Amino acid sequence: MSSSKPTQPKGTRDFGPEQAAKRNYIVDTIKTQFIRYGFSQIETPAMENLSVLTGKYGDEGDQLLFKILNSGDFLKNSTESDFNLGSDHLLKKVAEKGLRYDLTVPFARFIVQNQHQITMPFKRFQIQPVWRADKPQKGRYREFYQCDADIVGSNDLWNEAELSLLIHDVFENLNYDGFVLKINHRELLNEMARVVGLAGKEMPFCITIDKLDKIGAEKVNVELEKLGANDQLQKVISLFDLKTSNEEKLNSYIELVGENRGTEDLSQYFKLLAAANRKNMKIELDLSLARGLTYYTGTIFEVKATDVTIGSITGGGRYDNLTGVFGLKGTSGVGISFGLDRIYDVLEEKDLFPSDLGQSSELLIAHFDETSKIHGIGVLAAVRNSGIRAEIFPDNAKIKKQFNYADKKRIPFVLVIGSEEIKTQTYALKDMKSGTQESMSLEEILNKLAKMKTA
Repeated sequence: MSSSKPTQPKGTRDFGPEQAAKRNYIVDTIKTQFIRYGFSQIETPAMENLSVLTGKYGDEGDQLLFKILNSGDFLKNSTESDFNLGSDHLLKKVAEKGLRYDLTVPFARFIVQNQHQITMPFKRFQIQPVWRADKPQKGRYREFYQCDADIVGSNDLWNEAELSLLIHDVFENLNYDGFVLKINHRELLNEMARVVGLAGKEMPFCITIDKLDKIGAEKVNVELEKLGANDQLQKVISLFDLKTSNEEKLNSYIELVGENRGTEDLSQYFKLLAAANRKNMKIELDLSLARGLTYYTGTIFEVKATDVTIGSITGGGRYDNLTGVFGLKGTSGVGISFGLDRIYDVLEEKDLFPSDLGQSSELLIAHFDETSKIHGIGVLAAVRNSGIRAEIFPDNAKIKKQFNYADKKRIPFVLVIGSEEIKTQTYALKDMKSGTQESMSLEEILNKLAKMKTA
């Protein structure tokens, strides 16, 4: 009987020790900044009731939900008429739950259920996997992580400014500065649509503007003219190419379109950022930025890599009435989401991961026989108690095999124990990188390793 080779489901991935270490480095860096900014972590279940998930992402999103069959004999209460009524009807009989599609809808459900226990404004972060029954392709997976931070229950523009500062701190701590944080406001886009004669067609206008990067300005012009844009179109389109400062761009917009809630919000946003005294901010007002069209209602963010060809690596914006679909009206919020997989690709391409990330241990204890191994177990306890990551080779193997093990695992130091070392209480410590070896007491070894950790 032949056994088939095991594989993982399409659109999912395994992460080996090195990849997992690099991903954890990104997640730990983001998490540290979330906590530093006063965000509290929550977690929600991998599965939600389908009644919570469906109808929140549009028809296409509903098709991409992974449904979970009811446990037990899930077809037991189904009849022939259930089958005849079609798949949508039958689905309710056989599946009540689904894997979460994103972290936002579960978060909205969490707020509604816990509205009397949480303090508003509520600053939450969530780093968990989500699942989409999408067609797998390069850069698109069926299982992937989202790293979200949201502030709900406050309309103040300081929240937008603070998230912008947070974005800069995350990338600064990842040692990556080849990015730009683009910002815009939905109201600016809506008013542009009105000026070019497309009042009532704001959504088609924004959808077309969003294609600028893909099809170019000329084709965007043609599409907007087909929608019925007037002779003001070229003046509005020219705003997208301005190379001036953010303040000058905003003034140019006001001269052509006029003041509105969006211009007031962005003026206040830039004023608050200036008060934060942060130098070298990489923020660019991009009047053509049109993301999250179905749910963002105010400020919108997008972080682009400027030195790597890749899509946005962080995005977000202000949304009104997050919890309205669950009966709690008027809860405004603003949030951002870091793209873990894309940030990984950027750091990999720019060679920005620390060199010691794949290093599981800092010291290996090698031994010549059972007696020295037993002695080494006692040494191991002292080494670990001093805060050094260490392990002892488990088998009584040739010393060369033990050194090869350290070399393959990139363990930088090997402490060797034999009968002479036990007698003198001094141990041979080999630096695997330089190849040098010296005899030292355990105290001297621990001091040396501790100094190297803090250097």
